[in-house]
Amino acid sequence: MVKVAVVYYSSTGTNYQLAKWAEEAIKDAGAEVKVVRAEETAPEAAIASNPGWKQHLEETKDVPVATSEDIEWADAILFSTPTRFGTLPSQMKQFIDMQGGLWATGKTVNKVVSAMSSASNSHGGQEATILNLYTAMMHWGAIIVPPGYSDDSIFASGGNPYGTSVTQSQEDGSMVEDVQAAVKHQAKRLVEVASKIHS
Repeated sequence: MVKVAVVYYSSTGTNYQLAKWAEEAIKDAGAEVKVVRAEETAPEAAIASNPGWKQHLEETKDVPVATSEDIEWADAILFSTPTRFGTLPSQMKQFIDMQGGLWATGKTVNKVVSAMSSASNSHGGQEATILNLYTAMMHWGAIIVPPGYSDDSIFASGGNPYGTSVTQSQEDGSMVEDVQAAVKHQAKRLVEVASKIHS
């Protein structure tokens, strides 16, 4: 059975929701899955200044913090992360940077990976963020599995071939595009490819 780690970072809940939809699809595809979060590193004052951020952190405090053991355990990894100025937020970047020990011993080679993203406007850096993450994955020796245009759900959700991405409404934080089907397709595709490589 293929083992998939869904590693996410979410300040107010969007990427957490993407991760949960992915978890459902991965289970439906017959794989073993664990959902883990990049550790929150923002100062308490910054978190407290945003009620939605503080509330989400409290609501997800029982979600395990991602570790190197999760990466070593997984055959495949699905990342879900917001964008910060067109690249990864520091929380996710720190998690990836901390995997030097695994990388140095060859334990990141042939991990099958894919990524999803979000931003507060439709040209807010989602594609750049995913591509930045994929650059790190090339250094890992990982096998990158983008959704491409392999399903109609990709077109319906905005047409991002690198990975599902969503725009958060600046008014209430809700998702502008309907991306649930695209997330589930991407997750199932990841399992399908990982099954061929890690059978």
